[in-house]
Amino acid sequence: MGIISIEKADHLFWLGRYTERVFTTLQMFFRYFDQMLDMDDTAYIGFCEKLAIPVIYENKDDFISRYLFSPEDPNSIYSNMMRAFDNAVILRDELSSDTLSYIQMALDCIEHAKVHANALVYDLQPVKDDLFAFWGCLDDNVEDEEGRNIIKCGKYLERLDLYMRLDFPYPYIEKEWNKFLNRMHKIRIGYQVTEVDRLTGVLQLGEGWRARKQEALNALWNIF
Repeated sequence: MGIISIEKADHLFWLGRYTERVFTTLQMFFRYFDQMLDMDDTAYIGFCEKLAIPVIYENKDDFISRYLFSPEDPNSIYSNMMRAFDNAVILRDELSSDTLSYIQMALDCIEHAKVHANALVYDLQPVKDDLFAFWGCLDDNVEDEEGRNIIKCGKYLERLDLYMRLDFPYPYIEKEWNKFLNRMHKIRIGYQVTEVDRLTGVLQLGEGWRARKQEALNALWNIF
């Protein structure tokens, strides 16, 4: 890629964020979906609250339909997959057609399930598989290390944000923080050292970081 423009770096970064957002929120959706089927019709409310999503859904069925498929809901899986696709299309030349094809396949899977009345929620499992393939193809087809690192920096920042919100065990959060730092130090994009130090200090508390969760999230948001 050579020297990466600010605009292109932004698309790379957000491609990483949106693909990870779809992957992790869909993974967690499946868990909450099981709870809604087996135990608690209102489990989706807790899911929304953790992710700071407005609870605009009338009931379980409305949540399942709109959160998965609504183009009008900015927080839906479909909306985030479309944003990932839009960024990927702009980066077609950098990513290669093979790499881009997995983003297209993930989007096609969601759209297929949306229009087929007999489709099941678990028919969306291939979306996760396609995103795994996208990340693997990215390593194989994108020669420019800077571009790969920017995408992965966005990916790990998004994953860390979601893991913190969704109360993942501390070892998972620590692992993703280290992966994010590794990529952040390899890209030529300015960041706020004070916010990195602030978040590092909170996460060094181990499980005690949860008492300062909002501070940690604020620091994460302000790194770039």
